[in-house]
Amino acid sequence: MNKIQKRYEELKEIIAYHANKYYNEDAPEISDFEYDMLMLELKNIEKTNPELITADSPTQVIVANGKVDSHFTEVHHEVPLQSLQDVFDLGDVKDFENRIQKTVPNPSYVVETKIDGLSVSLEYENGIFKRGATRGDGTVGEDVTLNLKTIKTIPKKLKEPITVTVRGEVFLPREKFEKLNEEREVMGERLFANPRNAAAGSLRQLDPEITAERELDIYIFNLQKIENVEITSHYDSLQYLKKLGFQIVPYIKKCKNINEIMNAIQEISDNRGNLSFDIDGAVIKVDDLKQREEIGTTTKTPRWAVAYKYPPEKKATKVKDIKVQVGRTGAITPMAILESVKVAGSIISKTTLHNEDFIKEKDIRIGDTVYIQKAGDVIPEVVEVLKEKRTGDEKIFEMPKQCPVCGAPAVREDGEAVTRCTGIECPAQLFRSLVHFASRDAMNIDKMGPALIEQLLDRKLISNIADIYSLKKEDLLSLERMGEKSVDNLLKAIEDSKNNSLDRLLNSFGIRHVGTKTAKILAKNFNDLNEMVNATYLRFASINEIGDIMADSLVSFFQNDQTKDLITRLKNAGVNMKGNKKEIEDNRFEGKVFVLTGTLSDYSRNEASEIIENFGGKTSSTVSKKTDYVLAGEEAGSKLTKAESLGVKIITEKEFKDMIQQS
Repeated sequence: MNKIQKRYEELKEIIAYHANKYYNEDAPEISDFEYDMLMLELKNIEKTNPELITADSPTQVIVANGKVDSHFTEVHHEVPLQSLQDVFDLGDVKDFENRIQKTVPNPSYVVETKIDGLSVSLEYENGIFKRGATRGDGTVGEDVTLNLKTIKTIPKKLKEPITVTVRGEVFLPREKFEKLNEEREVMGERLFANPRNAAAGSLRQLDPEITAERELDIYIFNLQKIENVEITSHYDSLQYLKKLGFQIVPYIKKCKNINEIMNAIQEISDNRGNLSFDIDGAVIKVDDLKQREEIGTTTKTPRWAVAYKYPPEKKATKVKDIKVQVGRTGAITPMAILESVKVAGSIISKTTLHNEDFIKEKDIRIGDTVYIQKAGDVIPEVVEVLKEKRTGDEKIFEMPKQCPVCGAPAVREDGEAVTRCTGIECPAQLFRSLVHFASRDAMNIDKMGPALIEQLLDRKLISNIADIYSLKKEDLLSLERMGEKSVDNLLKAIEDSKNNSLDRLLNSFGIRHVGTKTAKILAKNFNDLNEMVNATYLRFASINEIGDIMADSLVSFFQNDQTKDLITRLKNAGVNMKGNKKEIEDNRFEGKVFVLTGTLSDYSRNEASEIIENFGGKTSSTVSKKTDYVLAGEEAGSKLTKAESLGVKIITEKEFKDMIQQS
């Protein structure tokens, strides 16, 4: 295999991987521009080496473009939802226009904004919205009718009782995108890479209520099929759809020649920074529908249209300073303070530098001249340092050792890129700490959700987790949507939470690497929280289920002055601090590890685990050579198979009963 053929095979694999991350997982790892450049390289290889082209090439098929999720019903598009041929050079636009001129007489064109969202079809019967589907692979998509009905700009009933199918682009406005990512950051969830992926993830939710909360929007850009109405041009079809009540694509310009096309492309480019939504190019289409038929299509793209992709705009500016900000998850993120520069229509004066590794990899220093680029037309980023412009006065940046907000130690754990504040009382992450503290798996304070906590913070009624237990009825009655009954119920829930078990309190602290299961293990191994606060690394590590990383995290947490202050406040408020450590009288299972699989008839999994632990044994969720027994109930699965392959002793429920009933 020669170098060109090897690169060709590599590109096919790389593109398939990134297409799957983009379309199916809504979690892209590279920018749209980088993906486009990979596709362009593949096309160029195929152009000069046509003998290499295979049926599975991304240029011959729609790559991983929206596989139908098994949770959704398949929809077969009567009119295929084709993709467009992308071009990246204005010379290619001229070549397209020349080809059209040679194919049909006196063509006219329409230039539109290419909205960066998720393509869908909407079907109407006698003017009533009946069904909506994702594009999928262009032939088969997903039925997402209920989710589409939550989009306010999709008419449920048209102004005329006609049967029609239209195609549109669902998108998430930038403002809504930023708000959504802020909320996800607060809850410790994965952030969306860009509005397009946020829109895709929102539209494919199994719960329409979640989709409704995202406040998606849509622009209609094509008439797919219509009954009993004669329309001869694309431009006229969009005007008719607007008359019916659809929100059509906002920029539509009729053009007669290449000069007018170029002017329209430039006009869209100049206005990009003023839009409230993402675009990734301009679409040039032949307007006359009969001429389109004459020009024809390939199996993948129409020959009568192209999409010109705007190159990412980058500008040089200077890094005046590097400061850090503390997010609501405790992440300490470096920010470059820049000399203001206009990029893609926006004034950029600062940008994230992500983390310590990013700064070191690009060797960014205070005082450097750098190139700024807007990734995906949304997030500005430093793409290159102009080291030839250095004077010697530039300063190397170092991440702080203490949180700049509360002074608690700032730590970066092994294997992680993020530096975090360790202060549980840090004002910067107080909101998230409060939300977690009150959540169902923690202190379970009913009705104390994010909206109420936000009000409490805004009114300065709480400034610390322990302040929850000092809230007064008169203060709560002053809040929005808080009547007397609601306030009484909330105060009762707060009072009841004082009697929670120690494992709930431990989980509510949000200790790194400590979840509900570990919290229960800890509560069973200590008499009270005070004993835990004074425990050494060796004491934690001596517990079988606690590893080195957990032990380190626990010691760091409990030795923090902010933690000690909070525990004192909670103790004074009457919150339970006692553990449920039991002295094991019968340790017949000491040193034995059990794995439970299948359904037991007389015990729940939790009951069986508790019996094992009361006899000094331990339970695990995975089968290994260290497993002593696998307790197998009905419909035991892969764990039973693995136990058999490893030679681990398998016991039935009856044998388990015999073991625990022996005197």
